[in-house]
Parts: sequence; C-alpha cells; structure tokens
Amino acid sequence: MTEAEQKYIFEEWLNLHKGIIFKIVKAYSANVSVQDDLFQEIVIQLWNSIPSFKKESSASTWIYRVSLNTAIKWANNERKHQQSQPLEDMQHVLHESDIQIDERLTWLYEEIYRLDEIDRSVTLLLLDGFSYKEMASILGITESNVGVKINRIKKQLIYKSKK
Repeated sequence: MTEAEQKYIFEEWLNLHKGIIFKIVKAYSANVSVQDDLFQEIVIQLWNSIPSFKKESSASTWIYRVSLNTAIKWANNERKHQQSQPLEDMQHVLHESDIQIDERLTWLYEEIYRLDEIDRSVTLLLLDGFSYKEMASILGITESNVGVKINRIKKQLIYKSKK
C-alpha cells in the first residue's frame, strides 16, 4: 500500500466515522485535556492500522475495534498514573457551543463513563446498532456474553434512572 492510498483511506475514515471516535473518547475520559490526548492516540492507532485492514468487516467495525482497544489500554494506563476526578468537576467537551445539550444525554454519558471498560464498549456498540455477533467479534467475547452484559447494563441504567 502506498502512502497516498493510506492517506486517502485515513481521510475518508475520519470524514465518515469521526463520530465513533468522539463517542468513545467522551465515554472513556471526563477530563477535557485528557480527551484531546486520547483522541490523538486513537487517530494515530487508526493510521497505523490501515495496512492491516483486510476488509473482512466494515470500516466502521474496524474503527470501533481499533478505537475501543486503544481507549481501554489508554484508560488502564491513565488509571495507574492519575487520580480520577468526579464528573461534576469536569467541563463538557466535544460539543459545539451553539448546540443545546440534552440533559438526558449528559446523564447517559456520565453513567456510561462509570461502567467498566467492556461494559462501556458494549453500550456504545449497542447504541450504534451493532448486532450481537458484530459486538462479539469486535470485543472478542461470545454472543451470549454480549446478551448477558446488555441485560445487566439495561437493568442497572433503569434502576439508576429511577433514583
């Protein structure tokens, strides 16, 4: 693959699928300055992954896989080096100032952030309409495990929403 081909694919992926990256960044970090770092790390990993993309799955599935794996690894490294801060102390990010923010969506992202890494990943994939089979493939777990996790997450979120 030439560098020009890689650059073309990379730019196409970012133009079509940057929303995936933004969602993952927002779900894996509540700190504004750290979100920028995570975004850059994911973009670097996507660039590096292009030559190994075999088109056995869709580009969005591949982008999810690379982005989630990068975010999980990054979150584990960050946890070792920094103390976490309460979400109430963090600024909202990845939104434009002229867009009204739905408080329900803010609540949902805060709850997703509180989930463990795999449950966060399952939730984001579910919200984007991936099938159990696709989620299992991206996360490296069984379809039945995906189903169990989804049911537990839904029960947990319903319970928390009634508080």
